[in-house]
Order: sequence, then C-alpha cells, then structure tokens
Amino acid sequence: MRLGVLDVGSNTVHLQVVDTHPGARPVPTFNFKEELRLTDFLDNQNNISPEGISQLRLSIKRAVTQARSVQVKELLPFATSALREASNGEEIIADMNKDFEIDLQVLSGEEEAKLTFLAARRWFGWSSGRLLVIDIGGGSLEIAVGIDEAPEVAVSLPLGAGRLTKNHLLGDPHTDKSIRSLRDSIESQLEEVLPALVHHQETDRSIATSKTLRTLARLCGDWFGGNGKTIKVDAIRKISTKLAGMTLEERTKLPGVSANRARQIVAGAFVTESVMRNLDLAELEICPWALREGIVLKYMDWMES
Repeated sequence: MRLGVLDVGSNTVHLQVVDTHPGARPVPTFNFKEELRLTDFLDNQNNISPEGISQLRLSIKRAVTQARSVQVKELLPFATSALREASNGEEIIADMNKDFEIDLQVLSGEEEAKLTFLAARRWFGWSSGRLLVIDIGGGSLEIAVGIDEAPEVAVSLPLGAGRLTKNHLLGDPHTDKSIRSLRDSIESQLEEVLPALVHHQETDRSIATSKTLRTLARLCGDWFGGNGKTIKVDAIRKISTKLAGMTLEERTKLPGVSANRARQIVAGAFVTESVMRNLDLAELEICPWALREGIVLKYMDWMES
C-alpha cells in the first residue's frame, strides 16, 4: 500500500510517501518538501496573515498534486503547533480541506509526543527497555517516557526552535541579553513539567528525533570526534555557546546546516542543553524515525484491527 504523510509543520510542508503493508517496515519512496516558516506570518493577534495563508495554500496544493502524481492510495495530512495555535487556524484548515478535498487534522502536542514515541519504540524494539524520547520542532518540544508502545508520560511545551528564535533572539550574532532571555524562558517552562518526568531516572535509553537534533548530533561529531549519531551533554554545552557567538552567515556555512536550520539552531541547541541538564541525561541517541513514521505505523495498526 502506498501512503502519503503530509506534515504541515511550523517550518515546512513535507510530503513523505512510503510503501508498506500490515506488519511491514515502511519503505520511503518519494519526498516533497517546501520551507515555509509559518510562525513568521503570525500577527499580533496570533492570526496567520493573508500572505501566509496564500503561501500555505500554494504549498499544500503542490504537495497534493505531487501525492497524486506518484499514485498515493491514502493521504494522511496533519498539522502541528503553528496551525494548532493560530487564532484563524480552524478556518484555514476548513477552507483547505474543502478546496483540496483532503482531511487535514490538527494533532495536539500530547498526540505528537505519543506518535513520535511509538516510532522510536518500533525502531529500537522491545529490548531497548524504558525509553525517554525528545523531539524539538519549529513550534514545540515534545517529551515522552515509557516502557510500552504508549508512553506513561507525554508532554508538549511551546519550546520549538523557530518559535524561540522569533520571540527572543536579536542581533547577528545574537546579543547576550537576548540569549539570557531565551535561556530564562526555557528554564521556567521546563520547570512546569519536570515533576511529571520523574520516571526518567529509570530510563534505559534516551532518544532524540527531529531535524534539529540530527543536525546537532552531526555538529557533535564534527567538532568533538563523535559518530554523528549521539549528543553528549558536555558537547552540547560547548556547542550552544559556540553557535551563539557565530553570525547567521557563519552558521549557514557549517556542514549539514541549511539556511533555514541556521536561523534556528542556536535556540535548538539551548533547548537540548537545558533538557539534558535538567533531566540528568549524559547522552541522547538519534532515532531516524519520528512523527511522520508514527502516523504511518498508527494507521497500519488501525488497518489491521
């Protein structure tokens, strides 16, 4: 069966097409991605601007056209924090569902955390024991902990790399004052969920998903002799400071760092450092699967039931 997962995120509109069947591993066959940065189009009333809506509609239209061109049998479209929190998000989604004949659903932050956890559990298997899974998106941070396929704890915070960059970071390179503002905001919001994450002390493996964390793992490998598949707490502490002192142009020239990611990688690094320090995590392992794979796996489980 050919499935298309259409991820309308805070940074990108991303279509991932996979071939799969019940009990099989999803095999990627086609990708289509456009950078959009929806959070840049939010006004003071938290509405997505007319320009933002126009850009979004064009991206969705192109993605749907691409899905049909590769003969996707079922399109599974979903939206995350940018549309979830926009004041006019429901109206935008209703119009696009009608015009493009799709069924774009908004995921809650908790649902994002649970689906990403499912993907990590299937990737690492039952023998990996209790997992703690961290995902940093453009708009939100998700953390989930558990020993089964459904996590015992699943939380979401508005600590996405794009959101934090827009709300806090100023200057090029960023000013010390704006870095302090960023760090204070991260720390204060993490404090709210730390009591719910007491199970982390029994965690067998700590897992990281998302492009931001994969990019940071690569920098750990490039700068501190790692394998590019892990993030160590000592390394991320040094990386955060180093990235904060660089200009946007300098960050863009780093291997594996796209122009869009270069804008947000400083905030992403400080979120990662804060989470690892507060949860006393020595290392994060990168998982290739994340939310989109979780959507596919959940759909296939439903097909089997």
